[in-house]
Formats: sequence, structure tokens, C-alpha cells
Amino acid sequence: MSQDSHNSHVTPLQQYHTLVEKGTLRKDDHQTRIIQNLQNLHDQLVTYEPPPVPDVQPKTSLFTRLFHRQEEPEVPVAIPPEQVPNGLYLYGDVGTGKTMLMDLFYNTLPPNVKRKRRVHFHAFMIDVHKRIHAMKAKLGANGGDPILPVARDLAEEASVLCFDEFQVTDIADAMILRRLFESLLNFGVVCVITSNRHPDELYKNGIQRSSFVPCIELLKTRFNVTDLDSGTDYRRVPRALSHVYYHPLTDSTRNEVNKIFTAITSDPSDPVKTNRTLDIWGRTLKVPESTSHVAKFRFEDLCGKPLSAADYLEITKAFGTVFVLDVPKMDLGKKDMARRFITFIDACYESKTKLFVSSEVPIYQVFSDDSSKEKGVSDHMRSVMDDLVSRLPFRSYASVLPPRCSDLQPMCSQGLSPDTVGTSSMFTGEEEIFAFARCCSRLVQMGSKEWAETAGEQ
Repeated sequence: MSQDSHNSHVTPLQQYHTLVEKGTLRKDDHQTRIIQNLQNLHDQLVTYEPPPVPDVQPKTSLFTRLFHRQEEPEVPVAIPPEQVPNGLYLYGDVGTGKTMLMDLFYNTLPPNVKRKRRVHFHAFMIDVHKRIHAMKAKLGANGGDPILPVARDLAEEASVLCFDEFQVTDIADAMILRRLFESLLNFGVVCVITSNRHPDELYKNGIQRSSFVPCIELLKTRFNVTDLDSGTDYRRVPRALSHVYYHPLTDSTRNEVNKIFTAITSDPSDPVKTNRTLDIWGRTLKVPESTSHVAKFRFEDLCGKPLSAADYLEITKAFGTVFVLDVPKMDLGKKDMARRFITFIDACYESKTKLFVSSEVPIYQVFSDDSSKEKGVSDHMRSVMDDLVSRLPFRSYASVLPPRCSDLQPMCSQGLSPDTVGTSSMFTGEEEIFAFARCCSRLVQMGSKEWAETAGEQ
């Protein structure tokens, strides 16, 4: 590739300065240092040539079939570790700009990077489990290690792999990830990861965590681990909210939401159909009412049934706009529904879905169970919620508005209080509390004018 081609390409640092000049971001020394880390990796990738991915043949000897659970096959090394650029592991709390940095880096990768992939962690692990299942079926009764050939296939598809919101809460994922990362790195794949946790905090108190510790050490030695938390709070800059959440559940509210649904599904060439089916992993999911781009569900349809992240990702992939009706206030008796709703909101956020919701209470209070008032809020929950107060009406990095904007009253001028948002004793573990805080933050951003104007494009 010619030097001119490299010079004409926009780099992460150049893109950051452009966003600052436009007023989309506010210049900050801490953020500039983070962008410099992205720039350094970008510069290394300009001259990095990924090695050919070696062929791997799963061992199917009698010994392997008998002992493969105890004896792990050696991972072939396609390139010495010192010749592979260290990856980036960016971690920080809700609203610290993880996704923005991920997207900025991915969208400014040098032109010589032809094989690349950017994916949310939920979707990544769903894909990995599907591949492992297919590989086990291919290997059949002879057995053999399925992870190594899966890692090879992933390395063939992407020499740079970026995935967002890395977390480990499941023992099956924990057992897979160590060997998967080891294999990808040995095949010369460069990874960029965002997470809400420092590597040392991953899978904390998890079952058989000792088996996951080597993965933590791998992350700390083969990645540059960077904390995104900053002393500057961009989130104090308010954002205008658009009218996409409706409450309480009255006839007037229902009529208003139905009018909106009718208006945006009025194209006669794309009429509303009932019980449209989506095929997900060999089974079908029925969509009560939908066009090819807009879907309408009752809360019970989405969260009252045992649906998974895979189901929600497929829904948001298929429809750019989703209506969710009759969201109740959720107490301890609806904890499973609350978890599914959080997972659904994460899928909507990742897919840039335009959302319309009718709910029993203001959308920010749907997780506010009454028991928290009786028992009090734990110190840890109070700490999370106090931090959330300064974050909710906006996001740290995205479309930070100039001070001259005057249409942001009254909701955003003073921030949201814990009483406004609601606290919930349903969520007790650290990962649960973080997911709850993240969901509240995302619901606010998804109700902003900027989100309403840009989301929903398929």
C-alpha cells in the first residue's frame, strides 16, 4: 500500500480532534491520553502482517477420547508473541465512553486491515457456543477438542477482533474463554476489549474461578489494561429527552401509543402482519404485530416467557423500531422478568433500536420495589445509585451538547435523584447492580432526542 494511501486515512487521534472541533466531544486531557493508546495500536497495525493461520486437526486417538477432559491439546503458535501487537483492554463504569472508544478505533482501522470484526460480547459468546456445538457434531463419536478449530475459524475471519461489554458470569464461558483467547493470540489475532471490570475482578467468586485465573493473567500480560474513569464528569452536560416513554397505563396512554404505531406502519406496501415468525436456533418466535421494520410486543410476550439474549438480539436485528406495551413496576416477584428486560434493553442499545414503551410508572422507576423502602438500601447499592445520579440524563462521550442549548429543562437541569430513578433490593450481586445501573443509564439515553433521530435505521 502506498504512503499516500496511509496519509489519506483518518486516524483515531485525527477523528477525536475532529469531534472536539465540531463540539460533539469536549476536550479533556484524560480522554486524550486514552485516545493516544488507540492511536499507538493503530500505528502498529499499519505495518502488522497477520501470519497465515495454521491448520489444526483435532486429535481423535483412543487416548484423546479417554482423557481429553484432563489433557488439553497444545495450541500451535503461528507467530512469536513479541511480534504481535498487544491488545487493548479498556474498563470503566457506566457511561465512561467504552462503546464510543471501541467504535472510534474500529471505524478508523488502517486500510490494510482487511479482516476485522466488531461484536457485542453477548453476541460473540452465542456465536462461539454455536460454533463449538457444530464442531462437536462434525467430530462425532471420535471426539476431539472443538475449541481449537473454532478459534482457527475465528482467526481466519478476523485478524483484529473488537468486542464490547466483556463480562464473565457463567462457568461454561469461563472454561471456554481461557483456551479461546490463548488460541486467538497464538494465531496472531489482535483484540480490543471493553469491560466494566479490571481483569482481576472478572468472574469474582465464580465457581471454579481458579481455572479462569490463567485467562486473567493472559489479559494482563498480552493486553494494555487502561482505566477509563476520569475526574472530569461530562455527564453533567444535559440532553433533551424525546417523548418515547408513556405512563401510566390508562386508556389515554394506550390510545396515544397506538396512534404512533399506526402512523409509522401506514405504508400500504408493507402492511402489519400478526404472528410473524422469526427462526432462532431451529425454533420459532412469534411476533404479535409487525411490519418488515417495526414490531409491537406486550411486556408479557417479551419478558414473561423464558427468552434469552439470543432471542432479543434476533428481534433487534430484524426490527429497527420496537414497541413494548404494559411494562409493570417490578418487585421481587418479578425478578426473572426484570433480568430479561435488562437483557432486552442491552440488545436494543447495541442494535441502535428505536424504542417506544408504555409503563405502569415512569420508565426509570420500573425496578423500584417497595421492599427497599422497608429494609433500607445497602451501602453498596447507595454508592452505585449516588454515582448513577450524575450519569443518567446523558452519556459521558456521545453528542455532548454545547452550553447554549436551552431546550433541556426541566428534567435534565438538576440530574435525576435516587428517588426519581428508584432503587431496588432485587439486585444484590455486583454484576446485577452494574447491569441495573447500566440499564437505567441506557434507557435515559434511548429516550433522548439524539437517539430518537438517529436510531432505527436498518
